[in-house]
Amino acid sequence: MSFLFYYLFLLVHPYLAQWNRMFPKLGRKSWEAMVPGYNYFILYKEVLHKPWWSLLLIFPGVHIVMWMTINVSVLRRFGFYSFKETLQGLFFPYLLFSNIAKNKNLSYGPATNWANSKELEQRKWGDHIVLFMALPIIGHALAFVLDKVSRDKPGAKPRVKEYGDSFVWALVAAAVIRTYTFEPFQIPTGSMEKTMVVGDFLFVNKLAYGSKVPITPLSYPLVHNIVPLVNIKSYLTWEKGAYTRLPGWSKIERNDVVVFNFPSGDTAILDPRTPSGLMGHDFHGLINQEAFSQFINSKRNQNLNELDSLGQQNLYNEYIAGFENWKTQARAHFSQGYFPLNSPEYANGLTHGGLIHRPVDKRENYIKRCVGLPGDALEIQNSVLFVNGKPAFVAPGQALLYRIEKTKVSFPSTEEMLSRYGLENSSDGARTDFDPNTDAQYYILNLTRREKQKIETDFKIKLAKIRYPQYSDNLANQISPMQRISNLDQFPKDLNVNNTMTDFQRFQIPKKGQRITINSQNIAWYKRIISAYEGHQLAIKGDKIYIDGKPATSYRFDMNYYWMMGDNRFHSADSRVWGFVPEDHIVGRASFIWFSKSPFVDSFLGIRFDRIFHFVV
Repeated sequence: MSFLFYYLFLLVHPYLAQWNRMFPKLGRKSWEAMVPGYNYFILYKEVLHKPWWSLLLIFPGVHIVMWMTINVSVLRRFGFYSFKETLQGLFFPYLLFSNIAKNKNLSYGPATNWANSKELEQRKWGDHIVLFMALPIIGHALAFVLDKVSRDKPGAKPRVKEYGDSFVWALVAAAVIRTYTFEPFQIPTGSMEKTMVVGDFLFVNKLAYGSKVPITPLSYPLVHNIVPLVNIKSYLTWEKGAYTRLPGWSKIERNDVVVFNFPSGDTAILDPRTPSGLMGHDFHGLINQEAFSQFINSKRNQNLNELDSLGQQNLYNEYIAGFENWKTQARAHFSQGYFPLNSPEYANGLTHGGLIHRPVDKRENYIKRCVGLPGDALEIQNSVLFVNGKPAFVAPGQALLYRIEKTKVSFPSTEEMLSRYGLENSSDGARTDFDPNTDAQYYILNLTRREKQKIETDFKIKLAKIRYPQYSDNLANQISPMQRISNLDQFPKDLNVNNTMTDFQRFQIPKKGQRITINSQNIAWYKRIISAYEGHQLAIKGDKIYIDGKPATSYRFDMNYYWMMGDNRFHSADSRVWGFVPEDHIVGRASFIWFSKSPFVDSFLGIRFDRIFHFVV
């Protein structure tokens, strides 16, 4: 349901609740109850003595809490305190408001006398409901523990009422601040090493590009999309709005470090065992992997290792010919709750939670560097990014993979490399700056430009940049079937478009209002934009393209798009994997690091004092 209907409901509510007949009992004029906006201002002023709280009704999500708050507060001033009456006040107050309007014996009374035991007993269970609504279970547990170690003061609010009020307003404040100004964010992976490292805690500035009005505002404000421990959704989709962004201080600039909602997260596989509640994030990549597994499983009676080169090519050509059918089979496999065919979970008969579909604002938060703006032309050659034909900015923390033969140099121990050059190897393998063991012939190093220069100078060597295989031509009939299948690993995940993590063919980032020619050769780059991001029905039949059922040879973009890449270029799932980031996915700009703690270093609890209160560059 659109925001518009909820705001219309708030305007109509005073009439349904017959406030015009109630206002005189508060000492106000009947006409004041009929003036939109002003009526709420008066009621908050008379009942709660905080007229400015009425302004909170304009914030989506918060407006429902404020609506409930004023309804319950008014009803209590007319003597409705019970469990049942509180529930009505929260969800459907009109029968009680009608009683107030019709019953001449009901009068507007003073606020609760906390020294009166009778009044306390009357409202006890209603206060329990409010506390439960604000912080289920945990709120009562805290109130119970504190009540045991201390006693309520005579004439003061009971612990349940005190905590209920505190939690409600803490949640309201958190919802407004986190949604519209600044939100804390923790770096979970090494994709932005060494600009930002695992364990950095930073603030995301949502005012910079303009605060995005939440599409699903009915959510628990302290978590993003999953309630920890119980792994259930933290939001409801009863109220849904269209993409709306408030005015910001600036526009996204090239090389800004940006937080955004994961574009490929519209469909996901629910796995309650993981902290995020998901099996991976790139559902479309999982589908491609599973499609190949399904095909190979269908050939399980054949020993693939015994096939000659021609036999293997024929086998892979068979897979390519039926690729779309195998993808359909993979989707059905996941939708039925099965784990990937090659996983130990599948072998053990385990099942997951099925497929879920998340709205834009509830997809996982990612952080990358915006290296391409709408309209930019990008190309990657041997890990060198070119923007509009010129080499792009290289961030001080940007890292690439290098190697050198072990016969040409004798590096010291990993401990010494950490001490001398800051090359850190994490215990979980998420970060490996100096790797002497994986390759028998080469040392592998993940280095920034400055680190590379220093090591080359100190050891009088020349490090070679690692490059993934790049095929000479993108025409399907000039590359092998296995090479075509490997094309599915990188955007646009098309059999006939050859990109790798180190080399990307030249392309242009779509710009709002731009009209392009589309055909069977380039449609792969724009399929998700047309169907998933801009909501059209797309069908491709041979060389013909149909949009919303009509033949199409061109397309006009409704939004701006951006290209995001991690500074840890060889260990980053970014736009090279899942493509363009739409403007409605942008959350804010990474502002500054307020705390940093290494999960891999034990010295003084792992706190990185040199990173605290640093601005992100």
